[in-house]
Amino acid sequence: MTRQNPSTPPFSLSPFVSSSFSESLSAASDSLSLSLSHNTFAQHGANRHTIILMQTSQNRATRTFMDYDSISQAMDGICRLYERKLKDLNPANQNITYDIADLYNFIDGLADMSALVFEHSIQAYLPYDRQWIKQRTLQHLRRMAH
Repeated sequence: MTRQNPSTPPFSLSPFVSSSFSESLSAASDSLSLSLSHNTFAQHGANRHTIILMQTSQNRATRTFMDYDSISQAMDGICRLYERKLKDLNPANQNITYDIADLYNFIDGLADMSALVFEHSIQAYLPYDRQWIKQRTLQHLRRMAH
């Protein structure tokens, strides 16, 4: 990502990466650092920029991240990721349904998943684990159902 305002100091995400990511990153002498400007977040009001870090298998090359303007959009993104996987596994099936246990199994089946959520009051990202993500996806799906 590029900084939008060069006079604003960047936020480094590396201190906030989940422990399993941190351990594997330091063991491999890799580093994860994204620079995001304060002005990017000011435009989003109460929304909290959310970065989902995930690793689909034990292979470090499968590490990736997805970023969203809000927690709700991030949870929707995780659901869409699972739905895309279901469609890939069942291409002939036009109507695919799943329940929360299936989504939880998908999340638990990943080698790693965590979230970094920007907290405006401290101008930093706070880390959240897989369990928090599962709770937030359930809340998100309940809100969408009503």
